[in-house]
Amino acid sequence: MTGQAPAPAAKKAQPRNPLHGLTLEAIVTALVDYYGWEHLSELVPIRCFTLDPSVSSSLKFLRKTPWAREKVESLYLFMLREQRREQQQQEPPPQP
Repeated sequence: MTGQAPAPAAKKAQPRNPLHGLTLEAIVTALVDYYGWEHLSELVPIRCFTLDPSVSSSLKFLRKTPWAREKVESLYLFMLREQRREQQQQEPPPQP
């Protein structure tokens, strides 16, 4: 026995998890950059996105409210899929 505890599950590498290594601030900022506050408040209708929105007020709320954070993370994953789709449509088909 070496006396060291095994690494917690959250610390292990998660190569297939697109949220791994991202901060909540980075997620909210990316969503705001992509959708804007107005559209974001329509997609996730929570007060911190509708009334005087800011990244800092959103972070405070999302850190205390697991269901809202799940919605925001889910929307972030959807946004990533949309961006990939847009990139694929812009790329010319491969030449034979």
